[in-house]
Amino acid sequence: MQEQIDAFLDYLSVERGVATNTVVSYGRDLAHFRDYLKGQRVSEVKRIAAKHVTGFVGTERDRGLAARSVARAIVSVKMFLAFLASEGVVKENVAANMEAPTTWKRVPGVLTSEEVLSIIEAADGGDDIEVRNRAMLEVMYASGLRASEVVSLKKNDFHSDYAYLRCRGKGSKERVVPVGKPAVEAVAEYLSGPRDRQLKGKERDELFVTRNGRPLSRQTVWRVLKKYALKAGHGGRVYPHILRHSFATHLLEGGANLRAVQEMLGHADIATTQVYTHVDRKRLKAIHRRFHPRG
Repeated sequence: MQEQIDAFLDYLSVERGVATNTVVSYGRDLAHFRDYLKGQRVSEVKRIAAKHVTGFVGTERDRGLAARSVARAIVSVKMFLAFLASEGVVKENVAANMEAPTTWKRVPGVLTSEEVLSIIEAADGGDDIEVRNRAMLEVMYASGLRASEVVSLKKNDFHSDYAYLRCRGKGSKERVVPVGKPAVEAVAEYLSGPRDRQLKGKERDELFVTRNGRPLSRQTVWRVLKKYALKAGHGGRVYPHILRHSFATHLLEGGANLRAVQEMLGHADIATTQVYTHVDRKRLKAIHRRFHPRG
């Protein structure tokens, strides 16, 4: 079987031009698959059945691999078997209809509302950068914007009078997201002088700019959040998307409609938003206890 694996890896590298690191990863997955088959007393590729593929996937999950790693293992096996079928080594790809484990998505990490508040309040300095940073963090938590959406947010996209902003997300799709009073007030403070002093007479459309009046980068957003997370005593893995996860989770905890959260996040498919319902088990249990006759 190793000969067929080597032939497949050569095909990926030479004919398909697949990156070396990817080929190495596929080779590692297929080595695990080969070892699993050996334990099942399957030594020839012609004897591989669908049950062997599903059994292998279950073994990989039991090893504690992340869903992404399991998904890649499935892709490795499917491509390997498809290659063997195209070469006439096997009659069919028995894993052709097997889907990647999208339903095994890891529940997003979230912060409590108190933890988010402590991070935002850590930006308590009086200089222009601190004012900008606080406004930016308030907007991120108030709207659930991605880091890329925050840095591209235009000044004219933020409508303080009506407490909402317009955002252009993936695929240039535009959505309207309401924002709360703290975000409106923080942006108003930033626009009252700090932003103009950063621009130094220059004109820019972006709402948030650097101390030299240039657009922010996503890396800057990450550094800002990391800085205040550490200052607030959160030394764990805090990243811009965690504010987006927290935004969605806290809305659902407060009783928001899933469709409304989908609209605010800009998800094309509600299945993408449904992952947040797994986070809110506490509220589901409370509802069950309250309304179910045997709760």
